[in-house]
Amino acid sequence: MLTNACDISPEILHRFLYTMLYIRLVQEEIARVYPEQEMRCPVHLSIGQEAIAVGVCAHLSKQDFIVSNHRSHAHYLAKGGDLNKMLAELYGKQTGCCSGKSGSMHLVDISQGFLAAVPIVGSSIPIAVGIAMGVKKKDQQNLTTVFFGDGAIEEGVFHESLNFASLKKLPIIFICENNFYSVYSPLSIRQPPSREIFSLAQSHGIQSFQGDGNNVIEVYNLMKNAIEIINNGDGPVFLELKTYRWREHVGPYYDNNLGYRSEDEFNLWIKRCPIEGFQSDLLEHGLLDLPTLNAMKSKISSQIHRAFNFAKTSPFPDKEQLMKHIYKD
Repeated sequence: MLTNACDISPEILHRFLYTMLYIRLVQEEIARVYPEQEMRCPVHLSIGQEAIAVGVCAHLSKQDFIVSNHRSHAHYLAKGGDLNKMLAELYGKQTGCCSGKSGSMHLVDISQGFLAAVPIVGSSIPIAVGIAMGVKKKDQQNLTTVFFGDGAIEEGVFHESLNFASLKKLPIIFICENNFYSVYSPLSIRQPPSREIFSLAQSHGIQSFQGDGNNVIEVYNLMKNAIEIINNGDGPVFLELKTYRWREHVGPYYDNNLGYRSEDEFNLWIKRCPIEGFQSDLLEHGLLDLPTLNAMKSKISSQIHRAFNFAKTSPFPDKEQLMKHIYKD
């Protein structure tokens, strides 16, 4: 996993590990407390997919824009989002990033350049293309990145959006998190077996690349290359990153009992955990020691404890807020 990390400093490698652990432990705590039924919104967890968010967002600043989908927690936190505000939003509290009105699937935080999380499959793509078009028209330098799953490429708007982005040479990077399932339907019953997803983007004249979404270094390097292409005026760029979600499509539990995926397949991907593999490599190469690792975990646990306490003790919105922000003034 560290093969292509020779030009990455130990400090950045530690930050990769810290952020992946941070995202994992936050989501595991969400899964643990969700059955208490105080979070009255659906949650789509991305446990097992942390390397993509971390490797991509490591290159982004607050001024860069992200559009996400229903599985948005990792993207928001990796972009620098406020954990207190995110959890408060899941609890429907006034202190949430959308004042308790969005829940998990509609996170928005303009201050972090996190412009939307859109749960309708494929709908994040045209919104992001519109944002990139606006950036280009205003001659701004903001980069737009949009995340979506493999199911989104089966929507017509995917092709319309990529065609338009290619035609206008927009400064946008398309990130397909290919976890092989659209809810319970595998790729094998949805798409031809001999066709790779990234080749669809190539057919629209877009430079496209495929990589291991469980290898944070590979993701980081692919994103670096994509940004260089954008900066040279040769965008857009499409990245297909293969990964795997561990938990059920929506909710805190495991769902292997449903029979849509085998235990052998599931266990194979568990062994390919993006965190365990990276952590082991850092330890083996002397780039990390156990006291530092334990200190990371302790710091993260304390931060998570404080954030959940903040969310649980924050007030609910006043009833006067119910009809606000529905229509433009």
